[in-house]
Amino acid sequence: MKIDILTLFPPMFQGPLTESIVKRAEQKGIISINIHNIRDITNDKHHTVDDTPYGGGPGMVMRVDVADRALAKVTQSNPTVKPYIILTTPQGNIYNQKKAIKLSKKKWLIIICGHFEGYDERVRNLVDEEISIGDIILTGGEIPAMAIIDSVVRLLPGGIGKAESTREESFTDNLLEYPQYTRPQEYKGKSVPQVLLSGNHQQIAAWRHQEAVKRTQKRRPDLAK
Repeated sequence: MKIDILTLFPPMFQGPLTESIVKRAEQKGIISINIHNIRDITNDKHHTVDDTPYGGGPGMVMRVDVADRALAKVTQSNPTVKPYIILTTPQGNIYNQKKAIKLSKKKWLIIICGHFEGYDERVRNLVDEEISIGDIILTGGEIPAMAIIDSVVRLLPGGIGKAESTREESFTDNLLEYPQYTRPQEYKGKSVPQVLLSGNHQQIAAWRHQEAVKRTQKRRPDLAK
């Protein structure tokens, strides 16, 4: 998978995308991540990417012509493949695991990270989908982009060590993950449930499903519905 990021702050991605699973996936050739500074694509000496909003109001707004040129420059590198273009915005579709699975099937993702007060409305016509990571306002779209990339990469074949790790985790089948235990078997009066020590895989599977349902009903009744 190819991933291109359009941002005003490329250094923000150093760390989240150069460590752990994402780093190993890139080393294996599973993904190719390219970070582009939007200011480098501007055509004036001040590298202007924003302007004051028509009609007045606070803040600055990203210009549509700048966003369009940035996308054109990135997409010309591979004209035979159509990228799936994402705009990170609080007004977008709420991101979840089902969305991550959908995006993991794409061959090429381009993510535009906004800043300032927002985007010129016409920028929305340049993208395939607008995505929000929740009902919160952040300083920019970089952190949502990192969350999207991390969640997608771990779903790619070879992205993590054991493929089954992604089949029984939270939000699979609209359930939170069941309780997990490891050594020591007993700690400060709290013991590992006996069923997990039984060696009966059928009983363990039934217990885990039951606990997943109970946990979902208690903590996320919206999913349980």
